[in-house]
Amino acid sequence: MDERQLRILRELGELGSVTAVAEALLVTPSAISQQLRLLQRAIPVPLTERQGRRLVLTDAGQALAGAAVEVETALARARHTVEEFVGRPDGEVSVAAFHSAGAAFFPPLLRALAGPGKPVPRLADEDVPQEDFPRLTREYDVVLAHRLDHAPPWPDTVATTTLLREPLDVAMPAGHPLAAKRRVTPRDVADEPWITVHEGFPVLATIEAIAAAAGRRLDLAHRINEFSVVAEAVAAGGGLALMPRWTMRPHPALVLRPLSGVRARRHIDALYRPERTARTAVRTVLTELRRAARSVQGREP
Repeated sequence: MDERQLRILRELGELGSVTAVAEALLVTPSAISQQLRLLQRAIPVPLTERQGRRLVLTDAGQALAGAAVEVETALARARHTVEEFVGRPDGEVSVAAFHSAGAAFFPPLLRALAGPGKPVPRLADEDVPQEDFPRLTREYDVVLAHRLDHAPPWPDTVATTTLLREPLDVAMPAGHPLAAKRRVTPRDVADEPWITVHEGFPVLATIEAIAAAAGRRLDLAHRINEFSVVAEAVAAGGGLALMPRWTMRPHPALVLRPLSGVRARRHIDALYRPERTARTAVRTVLTELRRAARSVQGREP
């Protein structure tokens, strides 16, 4: 049995005919009769009987119709509870981000959402290979993910809001000979040792593109995912590295130089399951993330 069938039984007890119930519920009499037959199949005793031209409820039918009132009341209460949850502006919203995005977006998000009547952010860091980001939307309301400019789009199972299309520049010590150049080419940097990410992370594809453009393999001296650690390793002379232009704080001992001849840009995307945006609080968080992205993009290398 389902809610619709119980409501039909309740209305039949009050109105006394299939035709009257059909008119009240704006459906055909045959549809009402079909639902009554389906309901009767689930009950081992008769629910209705004929009294002349009227179809009336048996004692069992009246008992079930009484229970239908309780069911409709409980469902109405549940719907109201859900509507309140969806409409609340100050509910909790979970947000996950990879490290450099967290460093750039978490502080302005916390500042923007401070105070009563606003969403309560629950933040987490998740540094995973690119293909694992969509799965994180099962656990979090919003996931900040990265992919390279030319990488395949995210799967249709998630909705996407692109926050930034961020250039990746070559980071080097301020006293490095290449620092005198305004831009560097793959051939300029091909003979240098490199600090790059582990396998499966998007930046590695750009490193491979640099090698292909230069026509030689690069010396991948160190494998470090966290950009703040990479920055310290570059400053200490450990090699060159690709660094995001806007989301990393400037390091006093480093300079960033744009790379010519290779597409070196990443997307920072907010991923989420479409149904999550039914909540006012989630939509507010997405609005604040877009606002933060506009501020971040104004930073110069």
